[in-house]
Amino acid sequence: MSFEIMNMFSSRIQKQTVEEIMKCNDHTIRFGLTLSHLDAVKLVETCNMALKSNGRIEFKGSVIHKIIKEFCDSPYISEHNYVETIHDLIEIFYFYKNETLDLVSDDELIKFMKNSFDSKCQGSLELLSGKEAANMARRLRYGCDLNCLENEIHDERDEDGEY
Repeated sequence: MSFEIMNMFSSRIQKQTVEEIMKCNDHTIRFGLTLSHLDAVKLVETCNMALKSNGRIEFKGSVIHKIIKEFCDSPYISEHNYVETIHDLIEIFYFYKNETLDLVSDDELIKFMKNSFDSKCQGSLELLSGKEAANMARRLRYGCDLNCLENEIHDERDEDGEY
């Protein structure tokens, strides 16, 4: 494929991704969260940079809309931190797709990230990336599956339901 054809193909995919992100507003508005067209374009740019920095390519389209829909009901996301949080979650997602050696599906990783973000991490992206996702990736690399990890999450709670 020539460089021009690849750019045209890439541009079309990016346009479709922006449209997909904008459609998420129909779902997220009930949580008081919306994205502008410029926000959507910048999220696609973040995704492209995260893919490049992690040496990844995508064939089936972006997961941005999945991240948005999964996280929009989080009690730790508001209109004030929404866009920045989604940018960070995209970067965390692609980093940990590599770290998990693709042993989990996109949906499984997003769900793990959301559950951790809302529970153990209490909305801290630093804890999510630096501790919970890192522990999950390490355990997966050593043969533990996601069911094992979910059981460990429940077993780690003390009698007050705290970690």
